[in-house]
Amino acid sequence: MKKRTAFIGAILSLVPLGQPLFIKTGLVASTTGLFLSLPKNVYAVDNSFYFNSGFDKGEKGDHYGAISDYTKAIEINPNDGLAYYNRGWNKAKLKDNYGAIADYTKAIEINPYYADAYFMRGNSKSNIKDYYGAIADYTKAIEINPNDGDVYYNRGNRKLDIEDYYGAISDYTKAIEINPNDADAYYNRAMSKDNIKDYYGAIFDYTKAIEINPNDSSSYKNRSISKENIGDINGACVDAKKSVSLGDSASDNKNWIKENC
Repeated sequence: MKKRTAFIGAILSLVPLGQPLFIKTGLVASTTGLFLSLPKNVYAVDNSFYFNSGFDKGEKGDHYGAISDYTKAIEINPNDGLAYYNRGWNKAKLKDNYGAIADYTKAIEINPYYADAYFMRGNSKSNIKDYYGAIADYTKAIEINPNDGDVYYNRGNRKLDIEDYYGAISDYTKAIEINPNDADAYYNRAMSKDNIKDYYGAIFDYTKAIEINPNDSSSYKNRSISKENIGDINGACVDAKKSVSLGDSASDNKNWIKENC
């Protein structure tokens, strides 16, 4: 009997923070809540023109222009941690991960309790495959804000990368507690359970992922493989066929159906 390969796409994904911070007088929107912006007179010299110009350019996709403006804002006020953070965000958009890490690091030096900066630095470290460094940053972000499910999810992904399956399961479980409708967390927890041969547990999690996202062919395919591993060939056939009907074109799955169903 030919062995099928489980679809692992979801574990490669990161949950990034969406837009950079926007600072004006009043409230400042953040991906994890609201920050009070500092009054302009706090700055030795007002850098808000370049800061806000950088935000506008970044939002429109002009990341090089945004970086230039944030650099000018930093020259005026070298202690503006938000400017370093936003410049790092734009560098990350350009896949300059090392530059982004440097800027997030500077933002953290200015504000050691900047959870978003730890999270984003963890994402950039993930992109350069510094998985242990990413885990350390996600852990710091969790210490500061233990109620952000996305951070647990990303830390779980990196633990899966280093084959710490029990640690990954723990993180995905926490992500699910915070967001019970996180289909990717169920899917990746199932992948982790497959790796420790907890096939019944994996089937449960793939089923939950399917309940949330019933059109995900990869969940059906992987549940089919888990069912095959416990000897439920009939159930495996049903799921494998469903996977194909939803667009799975992998030859190994189609060949397995021909041989077993």
